[in-house]
Amino acid sequence: MQFGLIEMWQAMGVVAKTVAIILITLSVITIYLFIERQLTFARARKKSLEVAPKLAELMKNGQLKEALALASKKDYKSSHLARVTAAGIEEYLSGKESNLSLEEQIESAQRGCERAQSLFTQELKRGLSIMATIATSAPFIGLFGTIFGIINAFRGMALTGSGGIGAVAAGIAEALVTTAFGIAVAVIALWTFNSLNTKIEVYNTEMENTASQIVDYFIRVSGAK
Repeated sequence: MQFGLIEMWQAMGVVAKTVAIILITLSVITIYLFIERQLTFARARKKSLEVAPKLAELMKNGQLKEALALASKKDYKSSHLARVTAAGIEEYLSGKESNLSLEEQIESAQRGCERAQSLFTQELKRGLSIMATIATSAPFIGLFGTIFGIINAFRGMALTGSGGIGAVAAGIAEALVTTAFGIAVAVIALWTFNSLNTKIEVYNTEMENTASQIVDYFIRVSGAK
């Protein structure tokens, strides 16, 4: 007698089938979020590499307003480096127009960079909380199906009046399948979560370096006056 995936699915109870469908849905959501985040990160990287040399050249020539206009363009909205640079320059120029002291202008620019970094980090983390929830809850969802699989095994024994392997095979298979499914989904979600978190840390470091360079630039400019 064959006992493949189709036979196991047919032998599974309503609860176990529902659990399996939920776990499949969660795995699809995880993969979708992973791909979507990867595309977002790739877009941020591409746009940053495109705009960074232009911004560096404009700031080197003291063209802050032009640099602000470039960094604020809609085309570079997805660039993490452009967002931080625009925020720093905007706060610096705003402080200058308000006749703040040089020290206050620099502090204002630094706070602007930090705010932009914080906001962009939150954008990068979008969907990661869902992945974390899936990673922690998937094994328990699988365990829920496992319990009902064991119940089905005992029910098979009761119906046949026998404790042989044939009476409990379907229930045990059902229990093992949902357990394996739950663990597999959790592993996928955990791996993708950690992978994306590592990339976010890299982007955070790049934004911190950019903010530091902008502040240092304003300090040098102020000292030269």
